[in-house]
Amino acid sequence: MANQNQNKTQAGTNIQHVKQQNAQSAQAGGAAGQFGTEFASESYAQEVRKQNAQSQARKAQASTQGQKPQQ
Repeated sequence: MANQNQNKTQAGTNIQHVKQQNAQSAQAGGAAGQFGTEFASESYAQEVRKQNAQSQARKAQASTQGQKPQQ
């Protein structure tokens, strides 16, 4: 069955709309530009490092005591 509307895919997606969104995304620097700073601003690197160090210390302590580390 031929696609009667050349502006839409077989699934019904509007091709022109997708092309427009892609062009806007490229102008904004792509997905990393749109989302990268949003997520990065919600993370505190120093706090994450501290939590990672604490977790590693607990794992090391549990392994020296022959226990399974808690997660």
